[in-house]
Amino acid sequence: TTPLIGLGQPGLTAFEPAFADELAAIMEWGFAHIQAPKGGSVYLRLSTRPIPQPSRPMTDDLRDALLSGGYWLREPTPGAELAVIYTGVVAPEAMDAFEQIREDVPGAGLLAVTSADCLHADWRAARRARKRGTAAKPARIESLLGRLAPDAALVSVIDGHPATLAWIGGVGRHRLYPLGVERFGQSGDISDLYRTYGIDADAILDAVAAVCLERMDRSR
Repeated sequence: TTPLIGLGQPGLTAFEPAFADELAAIMEWGFAHIQAPKGGSVYLRLSTRPIPQPSRPMTDDLRDALLSGGYWLREPTPGAELAVIYTGVVAPEAMDAFEQIREDVPGAGLLAVTSADCLHADWRAARRARKRGTAAKPARIESLLGRLAPDAALVSVIDGHPATLAWIGGVGRHRLYPLGVERFGQSGDISDLYRTYGIDADAILDAVAAVCLERMDRSR
């Protein structure tokens, strides 16, 4: 439930980075934001789980992208029929599943969501502007998903409530299969818990298979 609190609380900007370089950029922005005259609070949902870190330069484009809420960790080909979306510490499971998926769907994309809050707020603002008849540029999430086919299949995964990312399916009216945690209190090692909750690599692959089959059935 915690990610939903961050998503729904006014005056609070919520982030959930997966990697240390993302966290550093977010904290730099956050310290300025909380001191700005029209700033606000910043909420970071973090984990103590150690995961492999990417070796990459923190370019201006990458910094702007992750601060806006998300970026393609693995860019899809134009018109791709599938994308996996993850946020936070489940990055290794998403990346593991994605590498296996690419054997059958080489053009698939892997979308890193660093702030469902920022993406959702930006999308809602763009929708309100268009409703008023005001010319508005596409929301960040609209631009990201615009690389995919109109009937592309999506699978999202988070170690929090699945509704945190489920709304993304409504942006481009894509079929989305959300994975997440709807109960808590169990104890065990990470692999056992992720398997129990259905957010490990195998669960992601199963969800991809299910949503792709649904996509094929609709196209017949």
